[in-house]
Parts: sequence; C-alpha cells; structure tokens
Amino acid sequence: MAERIWIWLAGGLVILAGVFVCRNNFSAAFVIAAFGGCAWFLSYRAQLRAKHPASDEGSISIDEEK
Repeated sequence: MAERIWIWLAGGLVILAGVFVCRNNFSAAFVIAAFGGCAWFLSYRAQLRAKHPASDEGSISIDEEK
C-alpha cells in the first residue's frame, strides 16, 4: 500500500514540475522534480522491503559485537 502512495505522489510531482517548466519557472520545477525523485526512491524502497523482510538471524547489533 505504501509503495502505491509514493508512486502516485512521484507521478503527480513530475506532472506538476512539467507545468512549472511550461510557465518558465525552472527553479521551482527543479525542486518539485527533485521531490518527485525522492518519492520514487521511497516507492522503490517500500517495494524492496515488502519483497525481502528483514530477518534477525543475520543481523548483529552493536551490543553483541563488544
């Protein structure tokens, strides 16, 4: 569910950035497109976490190393 929210947000922000490019406001378009890229990355991250849940067997906490 979270990955769908992030991917919809990323798509909306890219469309909004396109609107700002058409209005010749390139600095706002860049910032909005950067936020869209971040939303896409978070979508990809959510997909990977859903496919590969973290297992406690292979992880070592900082306290166990000492």
